Amino acid sequence: MNSADPHDGSAFDELLAEAAVEPDAPRPARTSRWLLPTITASFAVIGGVVVIAGIALFLHPTDTAVSSSPGGSVAGSSTASPAATPATQPTSTPTFDIPPTGISTLADAGWVSEVAAAGRIPERALAAYAGAAILLAETRPTCNIGWNTLAAIGFVETEHGTMNGATLNEDGTVAPAIVGIALDGNGTLAVPDTDNGTVDGDAVWDRAVGPMQFTPRTWALEGIDGNGDGVIDINQIDDAALSAGTHLCNVGGNLSVASNWISAIHAYNPSVEYNNRVAEAANYYASLP
Repeated sequence: MNSADPHDGSAFDELLAEAAVEPDAPRPARTSRWLLPTITASFAVIGGVVVIAGIALFLHPTDTAVSSSPGGSVAGSSTASPAATPATQPTSTPTFDIPPTGISTLADAGWVSEVAAAGRIPERALAAYAGAAILLAETRPTCNIGWNTLAAIGFVETEHGTMNGATLNEDGTVAPAIVGIALDGNGTLAVPDTDNGTVDGDAVWDRAVGPMQFTPRTWALEGIDGNGDGVIDINQIDDAALSAGTHLCNVGGNLSVASNWISAIHAYNPSVEYNNRVAEAANYYASLP
């Protein structure tokens, strides 16, 4: 895990006082079997750059080139590229009561189709983000994580699992695997190998892997089976989205508090640019009908 202080900079607390908080981001429509989450997105001021909640962006996020900012405990690629072996591990004790069809079936299909079209998000990706938010609203109700925060990370990290010619398949797997640059301290945090190259194909340095760009060490600690197939797969978007949401809740606590939201995104990737790019994308997604 990253040990950097998310409040680095003497102006942080003063700037935070000016933060705006989105009171009610769009919610996945309820299905007949699952309760809706109360989803709150928080956007704040970090590093002297003001990100104001509640103002829709008129340029779609995909009009901007994507390259993840350097370094981090989970994110960490500055130019992700397809590569290497899929990282899977059998599950033992399920963390959540995952429905047999997985979290991607929790959100109403009509809502997913409508919002995906409006935001130019692949339906399969949006179903995973929304399903993770719904499940976390039930199991971690004090976290208040919004689907739009997960979608923003998925967009900034890998364009929802489609970066560099990768394909997000209907079963939620991304192929070929998206593997980031070596975290060798050259413009990134230095993260020596933790998995003997099993997950990322690099036995010297760790690399971020999958649609939500987890490092092998963080995946080993927080990877979760989100599609109910009994396997924890870093390259499967249900597993990755639920794991990312859980990680953000573990780090940030109540994400409706602006400072907690900043700290959680900072733990994902400790970069001011990254934090603001995720906030910008999440704010855009919150503006969708």
